[in-house]
Amino acid sequence: MARDTLTADRIIRAAVELLDDEGLDGLNMRSLAKRLGSAATAVYWHIKTKDDLVRLASDAIWHEVELPDLDATDWRMAATAHASGMHAMLTRHPWLVQAFGSHFLYGPGQARHNDLSLAIYEKAGFAAADADRAAATVLTFVLGSALGPAAQVSLNRRLSKDGADAERLMADAMTHAQETAMRFPRLRERLGTTAATEYAAAPDDTFTFGLQSVLDGFQSSLDGFEARLTADRASRRE
Repeated sequence: MARDTLTADRIIRAAVELLDDEGLDGLNMRSLAKRLGSAATAVYWHIKTKDDLVRLASDAIWHEVELPDLDATDWRMAATAHASGMHAMLTRHPWLVQAFGSHFLYGPGQARHNDLSLAIYEKAGFAAADADRAAATVLTFVLGSALGPAAQVSLNRRLSKDGADAERLMADAMTHAQETAMRFPRLRERLGTTAATEYAAAPDDTFTFGLQSVLDGFQSSLDGFEARLTADRASRRE
């Protein structure tokens, strides 16, 4: 493919697909050029470095997350929708969790969500500095919740590339983990229970529980502030 038939957008879309398939370790200009049916030099003409490519690809997938309409819903519903959308996006693209810890990530796609997060928590009633903290808390929780699935994808990919029987190795690891857990009373009690089975089948329930607990904490903080403000006003009238 000639250089002038490539565009940055096409390259970024192909990079996202390659990252989804191979992870950060599998991304290089040669593999990307092969996927595009082009030469690596043609890719370099549009995007200079792998770091630039990761940054642009990461920013592109932020556009998959729908922005809730703050004029049409309350802050808590907006916060739930936004956090859930981010979590779903990170689950679809597990390499992004790893990229947060190894690359400088920025761009308009991510910035629009950062701005929305601040608007959500300002609408809730937080002052600017506390809205910053609330937004950062939720993002940290979302990233942490996506880390487990991302690590599983990365582990399976590594085992498969090493020519190992990923299923057998995983089963062996689980057996050893259960043997270790049996030495501890609370872990032993949960092994083989319905709760453990349900968690393995539907881990999103844990994300939902955690998110609502975080938002409950925010609401409690806001209610406490309002109560203190009301009491202060009452004391001044006296």
